[in-house]
Amino acid sequence: MKKTLTGLVVLLSLGMTAKSQVKVAFEVSFIEPQAHYVEMEMNISGLTKDFVDVKMPTWAPGSYLIREFEKSVEDFTATANGKAAKVEKVKKNAWRVYSAKAKNVKIKYRVYAFEVSVRTSFIDDRHAFLSSTGIFMYPDGMLNLPSTVKVIPFKGWTKVSTGLEPVAGQAFTYKAADFDILFDSPIEVGNQDVFDFEASGVKHTVAMFGGGNYDKERLKVDMAKVVELGTAIYGENPNKHYTFIVHNFVKGGGGLEHLNSTVLGASRDAYNTTDGYLGFMNLVAHEYYHLWNVKRMRPIALGPFDYDNENYTTNLWVSEGFTSYYENKLVLRAGFVDQKAFVDGLATAVATVSNTPGAKVQSAAESSYDAWIKGYRPNENSSNTGVSYYSKGEVVGLLMDIEIANATKGKKSLDDVMKAMYLQGKKLNRGYTDAEFKAMVEKISGKNFTDFWAKYVTGTHPLEYDKYFGYAGIRVKNENEGKQVPYIGVASKKTEGKIYISAVSRNSAAWVDGLNVNDEVISVNGIPVEAALERMPVIAGSNVGDVVTVKVKRDGELRDFNVTLKANPNIKLIAEIDPNATATEVAVRKGWMGV
Repeated sequence: MKKTLTGLVVLLSLGMTAKSQVKVAFEVSFIEPQAHYVEMEMNISGLTKDFVDVKMPTWAPGSYLIREFEKSVEDFTATANGKAAKVEKVKKNAWRVYSAKAKNVKIKYRVYAFEVSVRTSFIDDRHAFLSSTGIFMYPDGMLNLPSTVKVIPFKGWTKVSTGLEPVAGQAFTYKAADFDILFDSPIEVGNQDVFDFEASGVKHTVAMFGGGNYDKERLKVDMAKVVELGTAIYGENPNKHYTFIVHNFVKGGGGLEHLNSTVLGASRDAYNTTDGYLGFMNLVAHEYYHLWNVKRMRPIALGPFDYDNENYTTNLWVSEGFTSYYENKLVLRAGFVDQKAFVDGLATAVATVSNTPGAKVQSAAESSYDAWIKGYRPNENSSNTGVSYYSKGEVVGLLMDIEIANATKGKKSLDDVMKAMYLQGKKLNRGYTDAEFKAMVEKISGKNFTDFWAKYVTGTHPLEYDKYFGYAGIRVKNENEGKQVPYIGVASKKTEGKIYISAVSRNSAAWVDGLNVNDEVISVNGIPVEAALERMPVIAGSNVGDVVTVKVKRDGELRDFNVTLKANPNIKLIAEIDPNATATEVAVRKGWMGV
């Protein structure tokens, strides 16, 4: 047995040594950026086997959908020790290079990149944005290998912005300790406007592409506030440097978090408007908060990543929903909004979830799990069958935060839970389970959360918003309560001057009486449709229980539907901070808000 174990150790040691001798280097260049292509060269040295399989991820962490990035790869060729090597595609995202034990393999391929989003690559004659999971490949079974990346900008391009570590003395050359880091480091190449600021002892670089009416000095100050307030929650900032890549469009939005960088979409001419600037700062707060929540404090299923398949978790309501919630707390603490605006925004969030028919069908945990299945594939019936883990998680975070503050009389809040979970994950060097998260909430609050979990995490219980807001001395009123407002239950869109039904709400009058998505609405009670259906005077002037005749064109045929109007079931919340709140309620509010 000793000999067998000794031999096994020797074999393992030899295998580890052989793998450690393998080196990977990339060269990234551009010949036809105007046609949206990047040229990739991948050099692998130190190989000893007859072949090597190289693979491209099928999805991007933070965006939970199999996107099949390999579909954009062209002209895959290889040489082994300088001679042409046979190449065979062995899986949808894997190519086998028959290297005949050659130590040095050079692989070349091109990637077409023409999809504008924060999670996909885009290249044109002005710049290149490289979302790494759809650009770089890795040797199968060797995700732990370090790599270097040399970027050769197209003529006239002078800058590269990325969170990757620069290689000293080599222009536009970077290194990654492993492929997880490389895949988590987007790269911007072009002539972007770059400026820096320091916050929490960390250098932050902002790379602005697309122009815009932003004020750099104002952004430096305000973005630093977000950084420092986020760091204050967790007690430390884990980065040596951080990069914001901002793409400014006529109308832009969205963001994607990375380990020490983020990609943001913004509207270039909205920085000087109140709503536009606040929207941008909310986006900054959201993505920067991810630095801790999900990039480091993560569900156990999200790491180490399986880049070939879905990575299912029931905890995106924490990873994304709580991050949506915390963007509100950060902009409040930064002074970008006052307490009234903060409360109003959260009341609206509660109403949005309450008014989503699918919130009665799908729980926060189910929504998280189903992200891969239908979260990124919405259709006309999605609002009836599910709820966003962003919006439901935001509201669950709100209720949980106030519950903790109430249980501790304002001495503790969700901040304490998030910090403790972050430190626990750092100590254990792994992600958390749902049970561990619940246990930490109970430890911090001193309260059993089993009923809370059953209602709001794994269940679809109606939100008891008045109770929770009341703990903090906030009085909430439903303006629609007791009113009998006629409601037909459709959303509509105008296309080429015609009105089409775009959604039908579950159990509404339209649902029960047979109106369908894509029906062209011709008239209601003989009155021609000239505006969106919900705003038509003939509906507003009717009563609950009245029958209206809706003429539609469906598949080219005219049809009449008699629709019995129901009462509008949606809530509209008005929240007020009670000036006569009790001392206990004030303490809860202060502990909850953190201001």
